[in-house]
Amino acid sequence: MNINNNQVFDSLKETMDSYFPLSKETWEELKKICKIRNIKKNEYAFDFYDKVNEISYVYKGLFRTFSLNEKGEEYTKNFFWETRLYGPMVALLNNKPLTSIVQALENSIVIEIKHDKYRELLLKYDDLKMYHILYLEKHWILQKDESAYSLVLEDAKERYKRFQEEYKHIISRLPQYHIASYLGISPTHLSRIRKELKEK
Repeated sequence: MNINNNQVFDSLKETMDSYFPLSKETWEELKKICKIRNIKKNEYAFDFYDKVNEISYVYKGLFRTFSLNEKGEEYTKNFFWETRLYGPMVALLNNKPLTSIVQALENSIVIEIKHDKYRELLLKYDDLKMYHILYLEKHWILQKDESAYSLVLEDAKERYKRFQEEYKHIISRLPQYHIASYLGISPTHLSRIRKELKEK
């Protein structure tokens, strides 16, 4: 996949600045711990039991994270697309192997950021720290709280309607069986729900 490295890094800078502007010094230090990676469709960015030291910014493409239950059935936990970050934060913070997989659903380009070095920069630069806090508040606290609420208190049809609204910009790129897995229902059940909604 042909890419312009400057465009890729400009995208990361623009995205980070939208949360909190980074100084030139902070940005130059951050770039030193980044590298661009191409990931092919269906390839695993991270696999079970890997020990990793990266978080990744999606410049182009689409990913999902999933785990397996005791029956070997897949449970899709989340989706990540352009301008979003993915990374096994629990494993990184606890220095443990992964318990879930990150899979590319399309040919993708990401920027990998060394997590240990990133943590060092957080302690050094207040602007990076503010970006980090604001990003976590929006994507790891507020959205996860809403997802947990939906899973417990809404029925399958309401969960799908919420999913349609929250993921409307990528839903056409997602296979139906991954959507069903994310909602905690079978593909057959999802097909029935979609048919019912179309008939209304």
